[in-house]
Amino acid sequence: MSGTQNSALSSSALSSSALSSGTPANGQGSNSVNIRHFNERVILNALRRLGQASKADLSRYVSLTNNTAGVIVKELEERKLIRSEGKRSGGRGQPATLLSLDPDGAHAIGVKFGRRSIDTLLVDFRGHVLDRRHHELDFPMPDEAIGLALHDIAALRNALPKSARTRMAGIGIATPYDMGSWRRELDIASEAYRVWNEVDLASRLAAATGLPVFRENDGTAAAVAEMFRGRGRELDNFVHVFIGAAVGGGIVLNSEYYRGPTGYGGDIGLMPVGPSRLATAPAPARSHDILLTRASINSLIRHLRGNGVAISSRTEVEEAFTRHPRLVGEWLDDCADALVVPLLSCARLLDVEAIVLDGDMPQGIKEDLLERLVPLLEAATPEARTAPRLLMGMIGREASALGAAILPLHLNFSPNREILVNQ
Repeated sequence: MSGTQNSALSSSALSSSALSSGTPANGQGSNSVNIRHFNERVILNALRRLGQASKADLSRYVSLTNNTAGVIVKELEERKLIRSEGKRSGGRGQPATLLSLDPDGAHAIGVKFGRRSIDTLLVDFRGHVLDRRHHELDFPMPDEAIGLALHDIAALRNALPKSARTRMAGIGIATPYDMGSWRRELDIASEAYRVWNEVDLASRLAAATGLPVFRENDGTAAAVAEMFRGRGRELDNFVHVFIGAAVGGGIVLNSEYYRGPTGYGGDIGLMPVGPSRLATAPAPARSHDILLTRASINSLIRHLRGNGVAISSRTEVEEAFTRHPRLVGEWLDDCADALVVPLLSCARLLDVEAIVLDGDMPQGIKEDLLERLVPLLEAATPEARTAPRLLMGMIGREASALGAAILPLHLNFSPNREILVNQ
């Protein structure tokens, strides 16, 4: 299976003993089994967001009767997809038994192919990271990057017990779409780097591993991680903005991530902005510039190098945050200024509860950026509206890789409504 996968997979993606609910003999039976299958996934999806819940909590959360939720919970426990975590302490009456996803219920691997790094994570059914691999590379070519990822995937799979390898839900890929583009804006010297735009990563990884592969834009993947492991546990609607080598965005509406018909939903990096105030920035090619020219780690590196600071590794970038506060401050000012109109546009258009900002930067630098943004957004907010609520993301540097790893788990077990009509 290759290419971008966007709907729930059949139970054959994992071993039949793990997922099978039986095959109906007629249309009526199929309908009842499909409804039960859908409701099972509703319960699993709820536990993925809530972390822990009692049967009564789940029945209220997903609007099922206590009896129906109880039957589903029992079946999922028998299939080792959920487990009991003991009694809830405190409160009145008989303490309720808390349930959670069974971490051994399934596993998945996520790979983030970036312009400056490759991250590969192994996660359990709860989305907790069990192992990881990381490579720092400036603008690697596809064959090198894919070779490293396949080596890491094999190592992570082999680290699992043999019994767990049969419960592998698949591989998720997070990568910037059109990664070979925007060479001027991101200071990519090699013309050959454009070959990335022609590479079918999902097909190559599927052919080499024999596993189903799911691909999303890196900004969307980061939003998936935040949805399940971060602010999404308290917010149903938010825009997620991640500043890495470039800048990406993802949208969560009604507790589901929105990818759009072509996968470009949340593509905030290409939103138009005014020219940079930094002398080190390239002149816009059009009447306006785009956000990724100004709000990205690449733009910081360009500003540092333009002022005589040698930068050739991630370590030197991290050191620059403390060694060159004036230059970093200038970049932060320009970055914040560039973000104002795109963030206000997102907030006004989508009417979300918050903008969640994260990035591949030290925590203190992200806090500095938020402090600069708050008064700028308030000053730019029109009459009769309030400035969007800004929150710090909870995942950090590995957000895209973690979101990629969660994708196979979410899409294999999500309550996709196609289940209800699939005979």
